Amino acid sequence: MCSECIISQMPERGTTCLDAGAYLMNFKSCPNCKTRTMVKEIERVEEKEDGGSSETIEFKHACKECSHVISKHSYSFSVDDREQEYSMECMLCGWGSDTVQFMKGVKVDTKEKSNSS
Repeated sequence: MCSECIISQMPERGTTCLDAGAYLMNFKSCPNCKTRTMVKEIERVEEKEDGGSSETIEFKHACKECSHVISKHSYSFSVDDREQEYSMECMLCGWGSDTVQFMKGVKVDTKEKSNSS
C-alpha cells in the first residue's frame, strides 16, 4: 500500500478495532492529487462463518478525490460461550485487539432501578 499517504505506519491502537471508518489523524495527504480530504472504502468484503459466531471484514481505504489506494484494512470478530475477540490491522488505522470474557451465571440487568421511599 502507500507509505507516502501515512504519517505513522501501523500505529498501535490498544483495544480500538474499527469495522468501518478510518483513522484520519494518521492520513498525511494523497500523493497523486495532493489533497487531504475524507477517505472512502472500496472493495469491501464481509464474510460470516459458523452461524454468525465469526466475522471478517476487509476493504481498502482510498482517496475520495482520485481513488488512489491508501491501505488495506482487515477486521475480525469471533465469539464463543466464553469470550468475544476483536482484531484490526491496517497501515492507516493501525493494529489493535480486544478480548471480552463472559462470566458464567452472571445476568446483566439493563433496566434502571428506581429508589422507593
